[in-house]
This record gives sequence, structure tokens and C-alpha cells, in this order.
Amino acid sequence: MSEGARNEATTGVRRRGLRSVLGRWPVRRVLVRGASMVPTLRDRDVVLLRVGGRPAAGSVVLVRWSARPGQLSVKRAVRPEGPGWHVEGDNGYGSTDSRELGPAEVLGSVRWRLWPNPGRVR
Repeated sequence: MSEGARNEATTGVRRRGLRSVLGRWPVRRVLVRGASMVPTLRDRDVVLLRVGGRPAAGSVVLVRWSARPGQLSVKRAVRPEGPGWHVEGDNGYGSTDSRELGPAEVLGSVRWRLWPNPGRVR
């Protein structure tokens, strides 16, 4: 691939933004990996995500950081901070979050756990 074609492809991905990351559907299934949200969510839980919208303080959200653009994380929204949100994991001893990485961009809100114990996520 030529340099010009590569730059054009990269620019196209940036323009699409959220759609390029999560697709066009407003509700998505997400597999939780890691222990940062224990006890609320555990490694390998499957949750239902509502894409977009405005998060509320205390809600569980899917985020990404500009410092780690390829990584998506499930965290709890604490407060709006600058252009994004200050988010933290429920497991204070096992979470890399806004305390280290700064404000995060919220991509959507987690509402329900689908597996293994279906129910509302609070």
C-alpha cells in the first residue's frame, strides 16, 4: 500500500469515529475482560451496551483514552472532567483508569448483564 493510500485510509477511519469502533447498531454485546469492575462485573461477563447518549455519574460505561486509542474499557463514570469523564474501576486495587490516564471518552452505557447472571447493572 502506498503512503498516500495508507494516510487516506487512516483519515477515513478517524472521520467515522464511533461508528468505526462499535458499528452502526445502537445496542451491542460486549465481553468484559479483567477484574477492574469486580464485584459489579467479572472477567468473561457478557453485557449489553447502549451506544452513545449522555452518561450519568455512577453509571457503568464503555470508554477509551486518547493515550490508548486501541483499548476499550468498562468503568464507572464518576464526574465530567474537561472534554471527557473521570472514570474509575470498582476494584480500586486492580484498575487502570482516569487516576492514571486522565479523562476518558465515553462511548456508551452498560445497562444489563446477559451472562452468566442476567440482570440490571447498577
